[in-house]
Amino acid sequence: MSLILLGTILIVEDSPSELELMSHYLHESGYNVIKAVDGREALIKAEEQKLDAVVTDVVMPGMSGFELCRALKRNPQTQKVPIVVCSSKNQEIDRLWAIRQGADAYVTKPYTRDQLLGVIKSVAV
Repeated sequence: MSLILLGTILIVEDSPSELELMSHYLHESGYNVIKAVDGREALIKAEEQKLDAVVTDVVMPGMSGFELCRALKRNPQTQKVPIVVCSSKNQEIDRLWAIRQGADAYVTKPYTRDQLLGVIKSVAV
């Protein structure tokens, strides 16, 4: 049985266990997964690949997920790629700030497989 590829998702996460969990959920559901451990690596990969969505953490070394959102939205090559912020920050102000920085959706950790897949399906049309 061949798997229908649903799209390519870039996951930006500095926690190896979180990166693996997210990657497993998405890969198992038919997505091609590209991984980056920080914002700078993510920007390079986002320009090299045709992405259907980006899932990013907020708190990372070097460049925060909010800064990554702004950089992706300023770049004509990546400005239309939907961004999902996935963070343990669960205050309403964090969610609002993410949306102001260019995020299309916000998921708080811990999340379920269904929550993650649902939000990606809702933005990656």
